[in-house]
Amino acid sequence: MLIVNLDEANSVVSIEPTGSLDVKDFQAAASTIDPFIEKCGQLKGLIIHTESFPGWDSFSALITHLKFVKNHHAQIKRIAFVTDSVVGSLAESLVSHFIDAQIKHFPYAKFDQAKQWVIS
Repeated sequence: MLIVNLDEANSVVSIEPTGSLDVKDFQAAASTIDPFIEKCGQLKGLIIHTESFPGWDSFSALITHLKFVKNHHAQIKRIAFVTDSVVGSLAESLVSHFIDAQIKHFPYAKFDQAKQWVIS
């Protein structure tokens, strides 16, 4: 499951996975994010907040996740990985070469600091 919170006032979305990700999670995220991007043009940031990365429940979910990233990265200025998982460090150093958004990793307990970075 993926909990998606849209902070319209700050143009920030926070996403919190609570279990293995499935195709419907990304469809639900898009249904929240896409209308806002259509209305405002972009998001200041996306915050991915999870203590450890839960993975995907199927190969189809992984493909849907990659398509979600492909379809949205150009409309997001900054992405904060707020996690104690090594995925956060990998994302900051590796994924940043493939997407337009700035990426930064924060420890799981530093959500507020990550949000301030995304908003600034």
